[in-house]
Amino acid sequence: MNARILIEMQNPVTQSLEAIKSFLTWKNRATDPMPSVIEFMQEEGRMVLVLSNKKDSYYVVTEKTCSCPSQTYRGGRCKHIRKHFPQEPAVTVADSGSIRPIAKWPGGLNGPVDELKAVA
Repeated sequence: MNARILIEMQNPVTQSLEAIKSFLTWKNRATDPMPSVIEFMQEEGRMVLVLSNKKDSYYVVTEKTCSCPSQTYRGGRCKHIRKHFPQEPAVTVADSGSIRPIAKWPGGLNGPVDELKAVA
C-alpha cells in the first residue's frame, strides 16, 4: 500500500474545502460545522489550517511559512504566522530598568571600548 501525502509541510499549498473535509474525515474529526482553525502535530512540527476570509479555502500555516497571498507576495511573517506562532517578546527598557545592552561580546566584555581598556 502506497502512502499518500495529504498536506506537505515544507511548501504549504492552500487547500480547498473538499480537501480539508476529506482530511478531517481521514483523521476522524468532525466536519460539520467546519472549524475556522484546525491544529495538528506532525513529525516536522505543528501545523495550523486557517479558514480564509472568503471561507472558500484553508491556508496551511507552519512556524516558518504560510500559503496565504501575503506570505507569497510580501514574504516575512504574515498575520497567520504571528498569531499562531508568536515569538519570544524582546526585553524592553521597562522590563530591565536599564538601557545598557544585555548581550556581551566574546570574553564577557561590553564592546570594543571595554576591550581596549582591558588590554591597556
